[in-house]
Amino acid sequence: MIENTEFINTKSGVRLDAALLSQYPTSTRAFIRDAIKDGNILLNGRVAPKGIKLKGSETITVTKLLESNDNLVKPNSSIRPRIVFEDNALLALDKPCALPVQPLSCNETETLMNGVVARYPECTPLGDRPLMAGALHRIDADTSGLVLVARSQEAFDNLRAQFSAQSVRKTYLALVEGAVAVGGTLENDLIHDPSLNFCKMIDYHNNRLCEAEKAKTRPLHAVTQFKPIGRTCVENEERTLLEVTIYTGVTHQIRAQLAMAGMHIINDRLYGAFAIENQIGHCLHAYSAKFNHPITGEETIIQTAYPSWANF
Repeated sequence: MIENTEFINTKSGVRLDAALLSQYPTSTRAFIRDAIKDGNILLNGRVAPKGIKLKGSETITVTKLLESNDNLVKPNSSIRPRIVFEDNALLALDKPCALPVQPLSCNETETLMNGVVARYPECTPLGDRPLMAGALHRIDADTSGLVLVARSQEAFDNLRAQFSAQSVRKTYLALVEGAVAVGGTLENDLIHDPSLNFCKMIDYHNNRLCEAEKAKTRPLHAVTQFKPIGRTCVENEERTLLEVTIYTGVTHQIRAQLAMAGMHIINDRLYGAFAIENQIGHCLHAYSAKFNHPITGEETIIQTAYPSWANF
């Protein structure tokens, strides 16, 4: 970590973040951006504003700036990822239910990525934010299924761009309460419920919030397609297996949108489903992903096996 140091900028017309990265190459753009945001960078003795261009001769003071090795995922060889696919560019893993994808701090060691870096140490520094270790996306801890991980920064940047462009097609399996006869498309503008101290998504246009509360939120457009592919009955209660494709990547998108449409995912108590005794997690599984391979450019489809609750 870089602490309580300063230097004189000698270049004119450069952005503050670029000057800092040039002076401290052991840091990263993400760490520098966070340090500026948190007020840990001073410009001539005052907190530096974001995005400022320098004129030259400024005194830049760093009170706290992380370096690339300060916030890395620690290896844990006791966590053994189930590998669906691997080559020199990427890994595809089948994450079990109840296991988080990434740690929230460098001291946390019981996540999927702790197991990944134990077996694939080259993934440790990869990503555009701390504690990513090459993971290209996340799924909820209680959701099982496919997680893609890059094995090089080149592959990470390529696949991250595909995710940002919403060109990666992700398909899930969801077991829901009741009988669903036909498929359809769900579109909602979702927001985090600001009245709760935990994450739950609600519809921006149909909620109990006053206009002042809504004005503080930022709606995220979510598009989800679903179709029934199977039906079963458990203790005289019908259940429908859905194939779900998402075209956006909003937090809790599938869980929230299906629940809003009256199709509650089995054991997803946060979104109104009945609790199932002795069941861990909810019946939502990331089944497949379609994307262009980051090195060859070829269309690639990777699938996992069906989870046990979908085999009927």
